[in-house]
Amino acid sequence: MNTELTLNLNDFEKVREFTNEANKFNSDIDILRDRYVIDAKSTLGIYTIDLSKPVTIRIISDDRAEIARFNEHMEQFL
Repeated sequence: MNTELTLNLNDFEKVREFTNEANKFNSDIDILRDRYVIDAKSTLGIYTIDLSKPVTIRIISDDRAEIARFNEHMEQFL
């Protein structure tokens, strides 16, 4: 099951906090920008895309509890 959110990661502190949060999950988490798919757990990867606009975040998991927890943790970046 995939769940997608649109988040704003427009400064260095938000990227650092987001990466720390993403690494707390066992599931794959991707950032989608145009035709690129970036590993959301990679700070360096995140800096390779334009962050001046909101990005789409996708968590790939069959664990509904983990998806709910992910959505809860990501509220701070909306």
